[in-house]
Amino acid sequence: MRALVALPGWGVSPFAVRAREVASRVVVAADGGRWLFGANARWRLQDPVDGRWHLAPPPVGEARVGARVVGCGSVLVPQLVPFGPDFAFDRGSTQGFVGPDVPGGVSEGVRRLLKAHGRRSREDFPIAAEPFVSVFAGDVPSTVAAVWGTVLWCAYAPAFDGNEVLLSMFGEFLGRPLPGDEWVRWLVPPPLSALAGLYGERVRAGAAASAVRLLALVADTAAVLGADARFRPRAAALMAMVEPELHSPGLDARSAKLGDVALREVWSARCPAHLADAAVGELSPGERFRHAAYDLVQALGFVAERGVSPRAAAGAWLAADLSAVEPKALDLLSGWLDPKLRRIVHAVLNDEGWITPGWLEAPEPGRVRSYGTTEEVQL
Repeated sequence: MRALVALPGWGVSPFAVRAREVASRVVVAADGGRWLFGANARWRLQDPVDGRWHLAPPPVGEARVGARVVGCGSVLVPQLVPFGPDFAFDRGSTQGFVGPDVPGGVSEGVRRLLKAHGRRSREDFPIAAEPFVSVFAGDVPSTVAAVWGTVLWCAYAPAFDGNEVLLSMFGEFLGRPLPGDEWVRWLVPPPLSALAGLYGERVRAGAAASAVRLLALVADTAAVLGADARFRPRAAALMAMVEPELHSPGLDARSAKLGDVALREVWSARCPAHLADAAVGELSPGERFRHAAYDLVQALGFVAERGVSPRAAAGAWLAADLSAVEPKALDLLSGWLDPKLRRIVHAVLNDEGWITPGWLEAPEPGRVRSYGTTEEVQL
């Protein structure tokens, strides 16, 4: 499929032709599951109940034995069929910043930006809106918020070691301690509209030059972050969205006057097709969740060498998170999960024996059941 999509004529071929090629390669696994490799260069699993296709990593190891190509006679919706650029998306790394440090060059690059812009006049660069108002001290300018917001927005997973250098350099600007502890800090990234709002506020205040300076700082920060694979895809997308305004100052002024949401929509619309997956969560949080669940299963692929189903492990961890926050959230999320993962999460949430402090704190003694079989294996 990759070789076919890479052909020069693929993107201009009629949709029906492309859909037929994808459908002809549908695979049936030994357990009867029907799999399709399509848009976003990712696999989908068909729900046997309603026929919908869900993002889902394919089975690994022995579960792949006996799979065969059978094709599919039903019509595929456009969301399932690759159009070309979606296969070129660089997914970077799905790791957080716990363990491998941010490279020294990245940390120093951000430090230089803070040193150069961190003490700008608050009158010229006010912080006027959330989430930044709650984060920073009252005398901190929006230039600092621009760097901070860019760091968090570009991070695939904004989970950091508690003593991470990249976080520590913002300490003097914070209005209160960051959440978490010395081990791990999980920070909520700002929405794209909040980053856009830093620029938009200055435009609406009649300070166009300050607005462009803030946007240039966002682009400079993203350029520095791109050296780390955990930042790279979203940093590239953000740079592509803001650079047109930097090349033609005033281009986004009219949208900015309509509000931050309108500005976000303009930025999102100009995100290149091959980077669209990096910003998918801005317009569809559900799609972002689907891709994150896919990434989680893939990230746990190493447990297969120990006889554990990566999907079962991912489902158990997801259920553990839900049980700690809001178990009923599964009712809202289940429609975004593939049928196999959905069954695992539901089973774990309804079996308290699966979720114990010992299992969460020390996985080694725990046990993860491989659903669909009677096998129970050591994690």
